[in-house]
Amino acid sequence: MKPTLFVLAAGMGSRYGGLKQLDPLGPNGETIMDYSVFDALRAGFGKVVFVIRKDFEDDFREKILSKYENHIPVSVVFQGLDALPEGYTCPADRTKPWGTNHAVLMGKSVINEPFAVINADDFYGRDAFEVIAKELSRDHDRKGDYCMVGFRVGNTVTENGSVSRGVCSTVDGLLSSVVERTAITCEPDGTIVYADDNGEKVQLDPVTPVSMNLWGFTPDYFDFSEREFKKFLDEKLNTPKSEYYIPSAVDTLIKSGEATVKVLDTDSKWFGVTYAADRDGVVAKLAELHRQGAYPEKLFA
Repeated sequence: MKPTLFVLAAGMGSRYGGLKQLDPLGPNGETIMDYSVFDALRAGFGKVVFVIRKDFEDDFREKILSKYENHIPVSVVFQGLDALPEGYTCPADRTKPWGTNHAVLMGKSVINEPFAVINADDFYGRDAFEVIAKELSRDHDRKGDYCMVGFRVGNTVTENGSVSRGVCSTVDGLLSSVVERTAITCEPDGTIVYADDNGEKVQLDPVTPVSMNLWGFTPDYFDFSEREFKKFLDEKLNTPKSEYYIPSAVDTLIKSGEATVKVLDTDSKWFGVTYAADRDGVVAKLAELHRQGAYPEKLFA
């Protein structure tokens, strides 16, 4: 059974200053999502599901989905504030989305096979998709048999500011914890550092695995997530800025012993448009990949 690619494309890029998902960055107007879909297709994925907001559906279908016709089956689901389990009502003053793992829950009705979850505005690279496609394509004979691609932190920084990353700890190749580290920067000498709780700089080995939200799940994850989301709502429903994140849900399942997460290594270099100043660099990197032959002149000719 071929795995499905599940693309989280419902968020706005507040730091970037616009809707990153629809920004043409490639030499022929390609979006970053186009590269993810292309890489996933050649890695062996069989379907793509996008989760978006209803308010930009028309633009999304016209500018994005039309490209993939006759290449790979595509479905669209919607993340809305009122998409809550039975018995829960969205507070009237709530404006912030419910978070990445709430977005994942929107795929329950259309995904029945192992699936990878990615951010729409991150470039992950060919090797990352090949690594996770191979893992998702093997037999899964138990619930809670998950994986993630652990990018090397040195391959995920930007020269235009600090970043936040989920720094991973592993035991025997399995994820034991993900700790969110803020203000990760690359020093002029190439050293990677982050600021600890006291504001002191702590050095990170450049090959330390970090989460870039490239997760691999089997469909039982939806039931686990729905259960934990109800617990989240019982506690945080009336907290306006509370969000239900994928790492939080995964961490709960690891600690309860209901899931294991294999950390997959990749030498792919992540890049994205965290800041508006990143845009020119991303355009140049994509153009160079085309020149090198990593991608054809047009992705979906």
